[in-house]
Amino acid sequence: MGSSGLIKSNTGQQQRLGITEPISLGGPTDYDVIKTRELEKYLQDAGLYENQEEAVSREEVLGRLDQIVKIWVKTISRAKGLNEQLVQEANAKIFTFGSYRLGVHGPGADIDTLCVGPRHASRDEDFFGELHRMLSEMPEVTELHPVPDAHVPVMKFKFNGVSVDLLYAKLALWGVPEDLDISQESILQNVDEQTVRSLNGCRVTDQILRLVPNISNFRTTLRCMRLWAKRRGVYSNVAGFLGGINWALLVARICQLFPNALPNMLVSRFFRVYTQWRWPNPVLLCAIEEGSLGLQIWDPRRNPKDRFHLMPIITPAYPCMNSSYNVSSSTLRIMTEEFQRGNEICEAMEVSKADWDTLFEPYPFFEYYKNYLQIDISAENADDLRKWKGWVESRLRQLTLKIERHTYGMLQCHPHPGDFSDKSKPFHCSYFMGLQRKQGVPVNEGEQFDIRLTVEEFKQSVNMYTLWKPGMLIHVSHVKRRNIPNFVFAGGVRPSRPTKVTWDSKRSSELKISGNAQAQKSEEVKAVECEVDDERKRKRAEDSMGNLRNCKSFASSPPSMGEVHEVRNPISIASSCFMKCDDSEVNSISEQKSEKLGLKSLGGSPSRDTETNGSVGSKLQVNHILATTDTFSCKEAEKVATEKIMSGLYEAHQAFLGESEELEDDIEYRNKKGFGGNMKKSNMESSNSTASVSEETVISNKKTTFSTHLTLNGGLDELEPAELAPPWLTAAPVPQRKPLIRLNFTSLGKAADKSS
Repeated sequence: MGSSGLIKSNTGQQQRLGITEPISLGGPTDYDVIKTRELEKYLQDAGLYENQEEAVSREEVLGRLDQIVKIWVKTISRAKGLNEQLVQEANAKIFTFGSYRLGVHGPGADIDTLCVGPRHASRDEDFFGELHRMLSEMPEVTELHPVPDAHVPVMKFKFNGVSVDLLYAKLALWGVPEDLDISQESILQNVDEQTVRSLNGCRVTDQILRLVPNISNFRTTLRCMRLWAKRRGVYSNVAGFLGGINWALLVARICQLFPNALPNMLVSRFFRVYTQWRWPNPVLLCAIEEGSLGLQIWDPRRNPKDRFHLMPIITPAYPCMNSSYNVSSSTLRIMTEEFQRGNEICEAMEVSKADWDTLFEPYPFFEYYKNYLQIDISAENADDLRKWKGWVESRLRQLTLKIERHTYGMLQCHPHPGDFSDKSKPFHCSYFMGLQRKQGVPVNEGEQFDIRLTVEEFKQSVNMYTLWKPGMLIHVSHVKRRNIPNFVFAGGVRPSRPTKVTWDSKRSSELKISGNAQAQKSEEVKAVECEVDDERKRKRAEDSMGNLRNCKSFASSPPSMGEVHEVRNPISIASSCFMKCDDSEVNSISEQKSEKLGLKSLGGSPSRDTETNGSVGSKLQVNHILATTDTFSCKEAEKVATEKIMSGLYEAHQAFLGESEELEDDIEYRNKKGFGGNMKKSNMESSNSTASVSEETVISNKKTTFSTHLTLNGGLDELEPAELAPPWLTAAPVPQRKPLIRLNFTSLGKAADKSS
């Protein structure tokens, strides 16, 4: 079921992959073989593999595209006056990267491609000019959409129905050989930044395949994790979660740490390791190379902006970069919770208390929160909507970051990675964000959030789109769970209350019961403390009366042992009661977890009653469970090994909550547009401060933003103040050290009436 996980060198010895020793070299058991077959069948049934006909069609498209770029480069060479010999020698070549190159693409997936051309073939005039013209005249090419101003310029189109994303890299070579190796560092000499970024995809993809011990096991595990991430709503780089390359790097690192494991074990260890991982410790497949070309690499010791990255996942090809800089504190929290959930389910699967269906249960996004933000956008036609969507999606994480910053992280956002279309409205789509207060923070009645100005600032930045056209509109509103529009549900029908008990619903019920129990115990502790205070007051009064009657100085009369005992006794009772409450709570939670995971002992081995009752259906499973007697010690050993791995990496850099390079760039952009001098001054002051600046710096930064209150309405009214001037035209509010918080949202209409 796969070869050995370590690469054999020319001398026949096994070569280690990765920057550390593996955590385990253990091979698969019979149980792992069976569970891996079950997983592969599950992925097949989920439709993750394309058929042979589609695979052949993709290869034909790539072959045809390679012919087209070769004709294109000869055409522009002749037009530029090169002699015929140079025209005949002129060449361009197509490379692939992304999911197609990794071998984990599914039916209907696009092909990420790169065209490598010579130095005389320019990007703007030749690639987005002549090649675009040639493609537009071909009947097999449809939906041609150039994006020359993107961070990585791209041309999107469909060729015979196959979606293609085509990048361009202009090398500093007069000729492009057919056997060109783009993995060499020298390929990056004397090229522009766009070419470096365009080449990075291919170079990273090829390097990943070189750095995993078993490509087949890597691919199956990556398919599994991609499906899981999409089902759980954490697959989207643009929304602040992780994209395809990020998941590939995380899986590749697990393959290095468990080189001889099959996909079943790799999935389990994926959740176990990343549940334990202490971000922002970086995930690295290999050492970061300085290189000889002077290109900037990820290094928080030298680059201040790198210190703000919350979940660094570093690309293995020079120049090494953080591929997950979009992650915010809210999305990191959500992914961490999902890793924990996956770890619990995998542990339950080991004792036959869960299955693959449980792991892949879709996330109940529209059932989980009570309050949501709805972002509606529209345009005049399909082409405008496509451009408007691309721009708005690239700015949505700005809204998450701004809300986090303006509420000091007290209001947490969960962006849904997809968009929804209302069929009754042409050229329209909607995005949603779940809202909740930070868990574990005490609630004071009368406190509230007000993010109207935050939303207004976000809309202002979105409407600065350079290609904006009339009809491109954006509308942001607050909507409660019961008012979620029906078009977000399958078939446009709102489902009734779920009758099926899922892992999430069961977990939610357990947490609710645990929370109620803790609240009740807290009330009991408060009651005891009140009794203690009353007893102290009564004792003080008695002592005072006694002193007055005896006309003696309180300071000169030592207290009797009885008095001391009488005063201290209630305190000791309260203390023991408090400890008892804590212990019972811990035991209760421990019992719930043990019952859920089917663990009857510390080591995780089942009791004899479980075996005699026939909960394990086959002899193989019995042997497997008996073999897990030492599971606890094995987990502890892996935990220690993971800690050792992280201790050898870069030191964790504490970042400001909500303060990211993206928000800094956003402020700089507004400064360039002339929006207020105080903003620029405050931003310059904050940029000169270190990453360990205390609360005063955060408050001073607040002068550059807006008031941090949140008042959300109960309906679909837009989050706009009716009679408020733009923030950059008003005086900065008096800084407050604590945001106002309340989750019983009031109507914006009522708030507007009161303000008027």
